[in-house]
Amino acid sequence: MKVFRTLAFLLVTMSLVLAACAPATVAPTAAPVVTEAPVATEAPAATEAPAAGLTCVEPIKVGLITDGSGALAIYGAHILRSFMLGMEYATGAAGSAGEKFDLTQTQENVFKIDNCEIQVFVRDDGSNPENTATVARELIDVEKVNILVGTVSSGATATLQGIALESKIPLIVAPAAANDITGVNFNEYTFRTSRNNYQDAMNECVALTQQYKSFVQIAPDYAFGKGSAAAFRDACSLEGAEFAADDIFAPADTTDFTPYMEQIANSGAEAYIVTWAGSGFVSLMQSAKDQGVTETMSLGATFIDNVLMPTFFANAVGTTAGILYHYSAPQNAANDFLKEQDKARYGVMPDLFDADGMNAAIMVVETIKATNGDVNGDVLKTAMEGLSFEGPKGTVQIRPEDHVAIQDMYILKLTNVTDPDANFYEYVDTTRPEPPCLLPEALKDRCGALPYGNLSGK
Repeated sequence: MKVFRTLAFLLVTMSLVLAACAPATVAPTAAPVVTEAPVATEAPAATEAPAAGLTCVEPIKVGLITDGSGALAIYGAHILRSFMLGMEYATGAAGSAGEKFDLTQTQENVFKIDNCEIQVFVRDDGSNPENTATVARELIDVEKVNILVGTVSSGATATLQGIALESKIPLIVAPAAANDITGVNFNEYTFRTSRNNYQDAMNECVALTQQYKSFVQIAPDYAFGKGSAAAFRDACSLEGAEFAADDIFAPADTTDFTPYMEQIANSGAEAYIVTWAGSGFVSLMQSAKDQGVTETMSLGATFIDNVLMPTFFANAVGTTAGILYHYSAPQNAANDFLKEQDKARYGVMPDLFDADGMNAAIMVVETIKATNGDVNGDVLKTAMEGLSFEGPKGTVQIRPEDHVAIQDMYILKLTNVTDPDANFYEYVDTTRPEPPCLLPEALKDRCGALPYGNLSGK
């Protein structure tokens, strides 16, 4: 694994970029199901279709749930357009909705592999767990979907996991990032193409600790924030960092961060790490400025989405930091297709989560090929375990032990924030984090030889 070991600035905020996180409310989920350790099998070839061609007696149905109207709708748009482009790329032709999927009106798109029809049904959950439950049950009970994909919010995804398990329908998570999804909330029907908090932290902490040794961090008080804080504490500790104070957690709907900034200012740390998502990040940063924290402590940031980069990084040109995906970093056919088609059809270059959406679509198609069109839930999930395929971030492997998606992440240098196509960076390096297995104690045997729990032992 290539690891970046130098840093021109610092990176520390898992802020909006780590989005895929959610409203404060997290609906209860079903208890994890104890399953046997996965049997090591050779992953099905990602590009080989059955020799005689694929034929389905009935259409295969996929339910895509994303945020089209809620607090994280900016990220929902990334997933919706890229999923449809991924389906086109993987099947070889545009769907029934035409070359440009209407992000505001069209609710269904139909693709074909050989003689097999794949219907994609789209639903908006607004990043609200109650809405997620409603649309998921409608997709399962009314539309009779065979595979679920979604959603943006980690809190809403927790709800979706329980429903998928109850219905024995595989769920592919994109782009929610909380460790818990393939950790304490793991069930055998949940998979992901998104990275988890731990992969983010591992990508960042090697570089971060080259500049600073003492940290304090603030995060939202729910699964995504707590998972990210724990991952940063562990990954940075492994690199020799110390944390000057307990992690600070604030409600996800906080608008006045004054008392939290006072705690940060009084912590004695050299730098502070921020994990946040949504509009609250603006208030958080304003409070840091008002309380003088920005004058006395160091704050950098992981690079974020193309739209917000000019707002928050105008004074950071020349710095080097990590990012989970930027269209300029990977060099492969899938990423070339994504760049060309996003620009031609939607007038934008691929953004932070476009790779997750396209990867989810490719995973759907490669799974269907691997099962020869068999959509039995147990058959599908068996095919997904250990599946390896090529997407816009290169090779993605679904780790059979815990269904984490092992994938490339990037270190880039910021050269400008004004390019009209968001070509802001110079490539520096690629990392491929291998996070520990975070399954609950009852499922520890599934982890096999993987490191279990935190890596630092702290």
